[in-house]
Amino acid sequence: MEDELLLQLENVELCLEENIILHEASLAMRHGEFAYVIGRVGSGKSSLLKSLYCEIPIRKGAARVLGYDLRKIKRREIPHLRRKLGVVFQDFQLLIDRTVYKNLEFVLRATGWKKKDDIATRIEDVMTQVGMPNKGYKMPHELSGGEQQRIAIARALLNDPKLILADEPTGNLDPETSEQIVQLLHDICKDGKTVIMSTHNYAIVERFPARIIKCEYGILKNV
Repeated sequence: MEDELLLQLENVELCLEENIILHEASLAMRHGEFAYVIGRVGSGKSSLLKSLYCEIPIRKGAARVLGYDLRKIKRREIPHLRRKLGVVFQDFQLLIDRTVYKNLEFVLRATGWKKKDDIATRIEDVMTQVGMPNKGYKMPHELSGGEQQRIAIARALLNDPKLILADEPTGNLDPETSEQIVQLLHDICKDGKTVIMSTHNYAIVERFPARIIKCEYGILKNV
């Protein structure tokens, strides 16, 4: 359903090494929404995203993501949740010892894909979607930062997730390249994905308007 709630947090508390990062945090995201999580460095933006894929535990409150209760999720269930999410990191996190194609193939094989033709077709599809159809033979170091981030987005799309979490995806990029990456994420949202992007780049937020959630003083606020 178009109105489907993919994510719902209610009065959530996040702690890191006994320090409270966020408290009484509430957030709901529906199918096809785009939201920025903004705030100063250290305000809890990345911690919020990490909690959604179980990198940081949620101590209090209620939290559901893609049908999983994050307060009750079992360790063996976490990989299944992560396969339904696409995560894009600031520093790309590509495997530097293999080609772009082999980076993407590695993810597909690790998540249960077996047929070579199916793998090749899926890689071609996501590479085309991010505007990099002929770069599969390249090594990561042969690509610009913007190209590496496009590949990282392609990787996030491989298993056709409903929800994309982009953690400061423009943090290492120049302004022009940053705009291209954010435009790509908005295009992906228009194709039916829900996207949550953390950033402290307010120029980007003004250039590409969407819903804004602010992390400030340990609280989430809709702006």
